[in-house]
Amino acid sequence: MTRAELIESLSKKFPYQNPLQVDSAVREVFEIMIETLSAGERIEIRGFGSFEIRIYEPRVAHNPKTGEQVNLDRRRVVHFKPGVGLRQRVNSYKS
Repeated sequence: MTRAELIESLSKKFPYQNPLQVDSAVREVFEIMIETLSAGERIEIRGFGSFEIRIYEPRVAHNPKTGEQVNLDRRRVVHFKPGVGLRQRVNSYKS
């Protein structure tokens, strides 16, 4: 699902809301999440999951195609851990 599809779906569920307001709200939620994670803080949404930043220290890796050594810099990566409720609903979903 893309952001546009999410906005369209929310607009259908809340027809009394202006689609531009829905778009603005979705963009603001994402912006707050980005700011929170950028500050190194964790986000926990009960029943859905949690987002946190994991820090990977510099290391030497190998290019799998050439076997050449590559130096990887220190990096911050967003990690998502699904909550119990999300896992249960996904696993019980019948398609």
